[in-house]
Amino acid sequence: MTMHDVLKRAMTHRLFWPLVTLALLLAANAVLNPGFLRLQWRDGHLYGSLIDILNRAAPLMLVAVGMTLVVATRGIDISVGATVAISAAVAALMIGGQLVIVDGVPTHVSRFPMWAAIGAALAVGAAAGLWNGLLVAKVGMQPIIATLILMVAGRGIAQLLTNGQIITIYYAPYFFIGNGYLLGLPFALFIAAAVWAVLHVALTRTALGLFIQAIGINPQAARVAGVRSRLITVGAYVFCGVAAAMAGLLISSNVKSADGNNAGLLLELDAILAVTLGGTLLNGGRFSLAGSVIGALIIQTLTSTIYSIGVPPEVNLVVKAAVVFVVMLLQSAEFRAAIRRWVVRPAAGAERGWPC
Repeated sequence: MTMHDVLKRAMTHRLFWPLVTLALLLAANAVLNPGFLRLQWRDGHLYGSLIDILNRAAPLMLVAVGMTLVVATRGIDISVGATVAISAAVAALMIGGQLVIVDGVPTHVSRFPMWAAIGAALAVGAAAGLWNGLLVAKVGMQPIIATLILMVAGRGIAQLLTNGQIITIYYAPYFFIGNGYLLGLPFALFIAAAVWAVLHVALTRTALGLFIQAIGINPQAARVAGVRSRLITVGAYVFCGVAAAMAGLLISSNVKSADGNNAGLLLELDAILAVTLGGTLLNGGRFSLAGSVIGALIIQTLTSTIYSIGVPPEVNLVVKAAVVFVVMLLQSAEFRAAIRRWVVRPAAGAERGWPC
């Protein structure tokens, strides 16, 4: 096999262009900031821009992985940002951090055991996903309408829970979830990696992945073939809700507070972008968990790049949209075929002596 054949085969892989995009963004940052790729070991932890990107991308990775399953079943969930806000608010209200005197020393203690607060937040996420899934699979609503209901109502619920205020968390052990380190790396990264690994095994080592793909390609045919498409669709939405709740825990732990107004705001758009950048088809069927993680890293790296080069905040969304537009064009088979036709036609004409 020649190098040309290897390159051609690599270019047809669904992860090729996302990986190229991520590599180009990292290279651009390395050029603009000579210390971008530098890692330092200090106090038993790794520090550096790359570590910051991984840490900040962890919540988006979780939401993107959950969104991948929903999109693969021909659905969409635009309520994940609201679910993040609700889950963070529930955890913050249950933990808080009351100041008490222990052996003469002022100490912040949790209102409820931390495991109970985490469990309640995850249960809220599962309930949100179950609500969306039932509306889609049982009631028959269009996914964007069904999840739009919770997107609007959920943000209001989060604001009611927080009374429109930012709830500060003072309980130090809770901070480890979003700010702690394990084996020198951010603990949030291990959470995202564990969720991805469990889901990857479930989709590749069992028939679940084939069932989801069959539902995305043709829901009616999958149902006739005996696939419990409604149950699997509801399960996909439930998992997406739980993933959003986990992201809410990471975010609230990282910033040590819960903000019903702004927590998870527009996160659903970044998650959908990450999924599409990773090669998952929005009309269902083909999906890639690894691609969604790479897409999340692309978005977070792009965001860091925009801020590092001093792009004004009012312009950064335009820049992000332009980059995503170019990447999506490169992933389009029709666009690449058109480019090849434009390149080959003048070259063939020149060989025949035609005027170009």
